[in-house]
Amino acid sequence: MHYPRVSLYAMMLAAAGIPLYIHLPQFASVNLGMGLGTIGAILLAIRLIDLVQDPLIGWAIDRWPKAQSGFAMTAAAGLAVGYPVLFSLNPGPYVTAKMMAVLVGIFSAYSLGSILLYGRSATLALRADPDALMTLAAYREGGMLAGVLLAASAPAMLVGLGASAQGYPAFGVTLGLLAVIAALATRPLWRRPVILGGALSLAGLGQAGALRLLALALVNSLPVALTSTLFLFFVEDRLHLIGKAGLLLTLFFLSAGVSVPLWLRLCGRIGAKATLLIAMPLAIACFAGSAFLGPGDLVPFAVICAASGAALGADTVLLPAMFSVALTRAGLQASLAFGIWAFAGKLGLALAAFAVMPILQWNGFAPAQANSAQALMTLTLAYAVVPCALKLGAMAMVLRLK
Repeated sequence: MHYPRVSLYAMMLAAAGIPLYIHLPQFASVNLGMGLGTIGAILLAIRLIDLVQDPLIGWAIDRWPKAQSGFAMTAAAGLAVGYPVLFSLNPGPYVTAKMMAVLVGIFSAYSLGSILLYGRSATLALRADPDALMTLAAYREGGMLAGVLLAASAPAMLVGLGASAQGYPAFGVTLGLLAVIAALATRPLWRRPVILGGALSLAGLGQAGALRLLALALVNSLPVALTSTLFLFFVEDRLHLIGKAGLLLTLFFLSAGVSVPLWLRLCGRIGAKATLLIAMPLAIACFAGSAFLGPGDLVPFAVICAASGAALGADTVLLPAMFSVALTRAGLQASLAFGIWAFAGKLGLALAAFAVMPILQWNGFAPAQANSAQALMTLTLAYAVVPCALKLGAMAMVLRLK
């Protein structure tokens, strides 16, 4: 049960990552009446907090290794409380301040749990060697993708079961219960003796090749951040596939999860770099294909969702595993390094939201309303064209890896 427990803890954390960026813009704009520019500014402000917080969390985990069980349970408790509170908010005075306060709590808990989970890779792997670290990564990222799949599709499923307010209040309670179950079931994980590395330094990260991987993680997160943030808008307002977003998200993340063992097998044969250079062109083709779709194109977009989900599976499992292997080989403390890694990924999500939301608003785009041709063109460019350019940049960085 060791590795399945890793998957369960990862599953709990995953709902606070990409799914929040999928659901939050729609929840805040439709249910709470917030402007898209305001939502983007809130998300960026929280990431600025993470700029200081995530490395400090990583430092604290390395500094007090015997407290890892307490850290793990604190993270789960923050999510168990934060999810229900966030999605029970109603329009009214100070709703913006309330939402920001709750989001700070949720993202802080997410940071604590995810940095602990990734930073303890050498501890949680059954052996501290590359093969065991890749196996751990497969279970961890499989759990992450399962959590993303659950959280991305849950509101639509809950609406089908009769939930009100687009399913969001019931969604919050569901995620809170998941956090409680995960906390109780995964307590044995955190009793393992901790394997600590040497002190982290910029020079050490550079010599290990980890700095290049950090830069790659940031650039590579931007295309997914854009498409995640705009997915619901693109499906419902550009393609007019009303009520189909949940099924398409399920297809996307299911494809990502199913692809993970295939990418790992390929990685074992040709190496991680060559595997990424197969997955990245697939993602670029999917972004480009989305730009040519129009209203009602359900089947072509479903194919694109499946293919782009498979491409995401490679990024999700290989990049953090490569980073963990680099740190372990160099004998470096991993939690602080993964604190910086976590910040890089979340910064990409926030930059995407902060950059694109005001631009959409300035060009007249409004969710769930009639939009002009200019507004829809702006949405298409942001969802499909800009991610192509960003992914090409990430691919160029992979080509320079050893």
